[in-house]
Amino acid sequence: MTEQAAQIQADALAAIDGARNEAALEKARVKFLGKKSPLNALAAEMRNLPNEDKPKLGAALNMARQAISNALETSKQKLQDAADATSVEGLDVTMPPRELPTGSLHPLTIVKDRAIQILRRLGFALADGPEIETEFHCFDALNTPFDHPARNDSDTFYFDSGKLLRTHTSSVQVRTMEKQTPPIKIIAPGSAYRRDEIDSTHLSVFNQLEGLYVDSDVRLSDLKGTLEFFYRAMFGDKTEVRFRPHFFPFTEPSFEIDVKLQVRGEKTKMDRSRRLWYG
Repeated sequence: MTEQAAQIQADALAAIDGARNEAALEKARVKFLGKKSPLNALAAEMRNLPNEDKPKLGAALNMARQAISNALETSKQKLQDAADATSVEGLDVTMPPRELPTGSLHPLTIVKDRAIQILRRLGFALADGPEIETEFHCFDALNTPFDHPARNDSDTFYFDSGKLLRTHTSSVQVRTMEKQTPPIKIIAPGSAYRRDEIDSTHLSVFNQLEGLYVDSDVRLSDLKGTLEFFYRAMFGDKTEVRFRPHFFPFTEPSFEIDVKLQVRGEKTKMDRSRRLWYG
């Protein structure tokens, strides 16, 4: 029976050597190593052999299986190498590569960077602060009463430590005034977080850009001039700006701004945005 094992090995190696594609190679594998292979059939006959002959046949069968497996692996690698070589035939490695598309900045980042550039030209310094804030910096220092709706768990993201995700970037103004004596002229752009219902126009995170100007001779006209310059620098020289007095219980005096935009390809429209003056 050891001669039979050697013959099966020889037949398998010949079939593998003659395989010209992966399909033929797989067919040879199933035939000589599958469940119904002649090696398995021969192994089933071991139970009829004397005990002294079983080790010889077992060794012959293992040798045949190993030789067939090695031949299959070698042939598979050769077929793969040949396929790889065919796929790059005629390829000119000296040609310059194709230009890969690069990413771009998010629209919000573009607008924020543009706004910062404009306000820096007016002498505003860029200030920053933590997004995880204390109640003092987010509410108490701004004279927000304890029973104000903004301080409810339903409106604000609180942590077990008592800190919270800032609901506005006004906390940056507080931190700046703690560290710096007037004159102060800063802008504080950044993310703010509130428990808003998420829909097509709302998320629980949004972006703000607040400004703070503290000095001995700062007037309402300075704010109006700053905002007029900002809108025209942002949207174009023909942008029209209208200021309307408005009541807000937490600022005095206060007003809102209407901006008349001319969008290319569209009709002129009014965009209303709120601006507050801290007296």
